[in-house]
Amino acid sequence: MAAATHAVTAEKQRHLSVVQPDGRAGFGALRAELHARTEDKDLAELWADLKLAERKAVAGSAGMEAKDALRSIESLGKHDRDAIRAAIGRMSRYAQRLRQQLETSAQPSCQMARNARQALLEDDRQAALHWLNLIEQGAQ
Repeated sequence: MAAATHAVTAEKQRHLSVVQPDGRAGFGALRAELHARTEDKDLAELWADLKLAERKAVAGSAGMEAKDALRSIESLGKHDRDAIRAAIGRMSRYAQRLRQQLETSAQPSCQMARNARQALLEDDRQAALHWLNLIEQGAQ
């Protein structure tokens, strides 16, 4: 019986988390993202980009001490990393709600500006000056 010979390729096999086109509707990319999240790579990148004051705010929201803001994500325990991830999620949702409130509610100065514009169209200089004065007072 002859021994079968196999061709050995010089190319190293890629690690499984490297995204390769696989024709499965993005499953490979999703898998790679899940691996990165499991290893907290996304959190480490975000944490590194935060300023110290922002880190302190996140650490405080996570129930941690301010000095923990100086530490790297890799040096924190799993419980602390999960608390930071949850705090960032809460803060993000809060910011989204604030943004929605600002977008949906008309600013008082906008209505006053409309009134001033209408007064100008009606040649009512005194009313226009009144509305402009109110806008200026609100801006101070």
